[in-house]
Amino acid sequence: MSGKREIVFDTETTGFDAWGEDRITEIGCVEILDLIPTGNTFHTYLDPKRDIPEKVTEITGLTREFLDGKPLFSDKAQEFLDFVGDAQLVAHNAEFDMGFVNAELVRAGREPVPAKRFTDTLKIARAKFPGSPASLDALCKRFDISLASRDKHGALVDAELLARVYLDLSGGRMRRFGFDDKKDTAIQTTLVSVAKPRPVPLPVRLSETEQASHRKFMEKIGGDDQKTVWQKYWARAAG
Repeated sequence: MSGKREIVFDTETTGFDAWGEDRITEIGCVEILDLIPTGNTFHTYLDPKRDIPEKVTEITGLTREFLDGKPLFSDKAQEFLDFVGDAQLVAHNAEFDMGFVNAELVRAGREPVPAKRFTDTLKIARAKFPGSPASLDALCKRFDISLASRDKHGALVDAELLARVYLDLSGGRMRRFGFDDKKDTAIQTTLVSVAKPRPVPLPVRLSETEQASHRKFMEKIGGDDQKTVWQKYWARAAG
């Protein structure tokens, strides 16, 4: 294992205008090493100092009353940066989350995170499954990942779901462990059916002339040892 550290994260916001009047209301981060969650997370609600649109409340469950008095992004900026460190940041539709995180960092007097440090799972999914739905919900359904833990969109819950999706998008299903509801750390393996010998072997479809020609060719390339795979098979069959 390479020990590659990445941070899978999600944000909830008041809208879509990162550099305008909209603000982040929640951040959730999940640390992964070699695609596997370590159990280390970062999560915080933030006071956006503005009203929450009714549509946003319907989706996230977050209200102005709930967020009133929560920390400002500037209060949590250093804690967020310390948790992230120099890891790659993984998000679904990363341009959206990158825009909001960097806008908030700039407002807090911090340097924005370079675009090259963001990995977009939406782009990965669209490239891997062209023409198919690529939302987080659709990918959870594709990879048989339960959505039972979520009744509303929440940053930490969505980051945890995305960590599972990212593993499967990266071809790592056989390596998955620690993801089931029982918190079992045993590696979950996928059973692969093994072909059984036929009760009656298929008849040989080569003519006697073709079989003789094949044997002669094997003798030619087998040299003095006569130990090609076919010659070993013939010897075993004769025995």
